[in-house]
Amino acid sequence: MSDETNKPGSNESNGDDSVKDPWTESPSQADSVEKSGTAQALADAQQKIKEKNQHANEDEESQDWQRDLINRLAFASLNEQRRSRRWSIFFKSLFFVYLFSLFLVYMPDDGSDLAVGKHTAVIEVSGPIMDGALASADSVITSMRKAFKESNARAIVLRVNSPGGSAVQAGYIYDEIVRLRKKYPDKKLYSVVTDMCASAAYYIASASDAIYVDKASLVGSIGVLTDGFGFVEGIKKLGVERRLLTAGENKGFLDPFSPLTQSDKRHMKSILDNVHVQFIEAVKRGRGDRLLDHDDLFSGLIWTGERSIALGLSDGYGSTSSVARDVVNAERLVDYTLHPGYLDRFAERIGVSVANTLSLLFTTPTIMR
Repeated sequence: MSDETNKPGSNESNGDDSVKDPWTESPSQADSVEKSGTAQALADAQQKIKEKNQHANEDEESQDWQRDLINRLAFASLNEQRRSRRWSIFFKSLFFVYLFSLFLVYMPDDGSDLAVGKHTAVIEVSGPIMDGALASADSVITSMRKAFKESNARAIVLRVNSPGGSAVQAGYIYDEIVRLRKKYPDKKLYSVVTDMCASAAYYIASASDAIYVDKASLVGSIGVLTDGFGFVEGIKKLGVERRLLTAGENKGFLDPFSPLTQSDKRHMKSILDNVHVQFIEAVKRGRGDRLLDHDDLFSGLIWTGERSIALGLSDGYGSTSSVARDVVNAERLVDYTLHPGYLDRFAERIGVSVANTLSLLFTTPTIMR
């Protein structure tokens, strides 16, 4: 056997191709391996980019969903606000329509919308005759002046339903009736009594040309009073010490927490007597010879309408409509009463109630009741 056959590198002689030398591999195979690795890296990179883009798309879709949700919530809130605003405007408008309707219903009647043609003017003297009340001197006098001035008003009817009130307010109205009757001698003023015409109310009615009543009406009470309460013994039992300081020995006159002295009583009685005399003189001037000479006529008693006719305190039976039809000959009635507004009436009722309550506690020397 030759030695050459055992020499390294003699593969060519035996034709064995099973063992390859990497250093002797062809360049095309190496390039193939390199290209294969690059392709894989490129594919991996593309996959990562794709995944990244997918995540980006998902994030963008999530943001779009959030923006859409926010927009929907915002628009829903705006729609709710608009709906609330519309309802608010509706209810406010409804409220103002309601107030306007009340204003039209209870709007004070100043006599400016009087009907053309002859008519009988009617003025209400209702409730307590007090300052600030419906039957205050300001209200009744203003109404009477407009009624006397209106040429189409053939006569004026005072529709009276009052238990009395302030002698001062009644005196103002009485004097104005006398003045207006002199200024307009051809225009008559009548008083028509419904339920009651007592004390200060009769003071006013006595200035009329005539007084008409129902047979069951209550008429008269020509007198003056003052009333109140004394709490002297009450505060003693409660252990309350009364501290009254005055400048002037009579400044604590008729204090309800101090004993009633004889001098206070005499002085108060003189005031009441003086106002009573004024009342009697006014009634005599107004009624004249129609009054019957009766011992109890000015004692403060009240009489039925039927009895008042017999005593000369009134002139006959009649209602507002019957007097307008049969006496005035102007059957159409027009209300000249100066009515306050709705809120004013509500406040007036509360005020009058409070005033009446306080009048029971504190002395008002010129009250006729």
